Amino acid sequence: MPQTFAQKILAVKSGRSSVQTGQIVTVKPDHLLMHDNTAAIIQKIEDELKSCGVSDPDFPIVVLDHISPACSEKTAANHQKIRSFVQTHRLNNFFDVGEGICHQVLPERGIARPGRLILGSDSHTCTYGAVGAFSTGIDRTEAAALLLTGETWLKVPETIRIDLTGSLVRPASAKDLVLQIIGDMGADGANYLALEFHGDIENLTMDERFTIANLGVEMGAKIAVFPMDHTTQTFFNSMHINARDFEPVWADRDAVYKKVFKYDLSKIQPVAALPHRVDNVKPVADLPDIKIDQCFIGTCANGRLSDLREAARILKGRKVSSGVRLLVLPASRTILIEAVKEGLINILLESGAVILPPGCGPCLGAHQGVLAPGEICLSTSNRNFRGRMGCRDAEIYLASPAVTAASAITGNITCPEKGDL
Repeated sequence: MPQTFAQKILAVKSGRSSVQTGQIVTVKPDHLLMHDNTAAIIQKIEDELKSCGVSDPDFPIVVLDHISPACSEKTAANHQKIRSFVQTHRLNNFFDVGEGICHQVLPERGIARPGRLILGSDSHTCTYGAVGAFSTGIDRTEAAALLLTGETWLKVPETIRIDLTGSLVRPASAKDLVLQIIGDMGADGANYLALEFHGDIENLTMDERFTIANLGVEMGAKIAVFPMDHTTQTFFNSMHINARDFEPVWADRDAVYKKVFKYDLSKIQPVAALPHRVDNVKPVADLPDIKIDQCFIGTCANGRLSDLREAARILKGRKVSSGVRLLVLPASRTILIEAVKEGLINILLESGAVILPPGCGPCLGAHQGVLAPGEICLSTSNRNFRGRMGCRDAEIYLASPAVTAASAITGNITCPEKGDL
C-alpha cells in the first residue's frame, strides 16, 4: 500500500513494514531535544534519575538558548542545575550559553539528519523537517518519560501535500511564502497533520527550507518536511557527512493525501502577519503607514547567514530611522563568526543596529528587547501572539528580513522594491 513520508518513517521507527493513519505506534526516537526547560523536566523525575539514570547519554541534546546569557539569579541557578545534570549523567550533546538557538545548532552540528526521528520539548522542533527528518514538539512530561525509557508513542498523522512551482522573485522570500500558506490555511488548518513539500523545491535554498519548516507548527502541523535532494546533500557535505551516514525516507509516488495545495512561487509577494495572529496575513503593499518602534531580525525562523546578508544588502550605506531600534540576533555562534568575516556585522553596526548574542531572548520576551506598552515591533520571528515579546499591550507584526530591514530605514512598515531598497 502506498505510504506518505510520515507513515513510512513511523513504520521504520516502530519496527513495522507499514502503518495506517490514525494508528498509535510505539517508537524509539533518535534524539530528545531540551533547552532551558531541562531543569523543569528533570525535576519531575529526580528520584528515578538517581536510581535509573538516563536511557542513553547520546540520546538527550541540551541547548541553553532561551535566556542566554542568564538575566537574573533565578535563571543562573536554573542553568547551574542543568549543567550539573549534564555532568552527573555524562551527556555527550550539551551546548552551553552562546552556541546558538537549538533549532540552528542541531542542523549545524549534523545531529538533525534525513530519516531521523527527533522529538523536542519545544514546538519549533518541526524545523528539522527541512533536511528530511520527522521532528516534532512534545510536552515536558513526555520528555521526562523519554529521558528514562528512550521510547514513547505517536499517532500516525494524515498528510497535506503542498506543490511548489517556479522560483521566488526578490523581494519576495521564503518567509513570505510560508506566511501566505499560513494565511490561506489558517492557524489551525493543519492540526495534527503532516505537511509534505513537493515540486520545484530545488529552487529553494537550505536556509529557505529551514524557514518554511520552522513555521509549520504555526498552522498546527505535526511536521513540515522536504525530501532529501542535491541541496540537502551539499549541506551535509559541508560538514563532511556523506550519504552513507543516513537513510533518507520519502513518500511513495502514489501516496494518498488529505488535501493538496498548489503555489506558484513567482507570484508570491511580500506579506506581513498583523497582530495578534500569525494567520492574519496581508500584503505589505496594501498596509497603511504603520509607525514602528522596534525592528528585530533573528530567531530560529530568520537568524541565518543568508538573512543577515539580505539585511546588510539593504542597510549598507543607510541609517536606521531616528526613534527606531533595530536588533539583530544571529542564530548561532557559527553564523556570527561568518557574518563578522564577511563584514556583515560592520555594515549592520554602522547603520545603527544593535547586535545581540545568539539566543532566543527577545522572541519570547525573556530579555533583550522586551517591548513597552503601546509599542509596535516588526519582527522576523515566528509568533506575534499578545504578550509574546514581554508586553500584552504592545503589537508585533511578522515579516521577512528584507521587509524588516527596509522598514528600519523608513520608520514605517515598508516593502523593499527592486532598484530601491
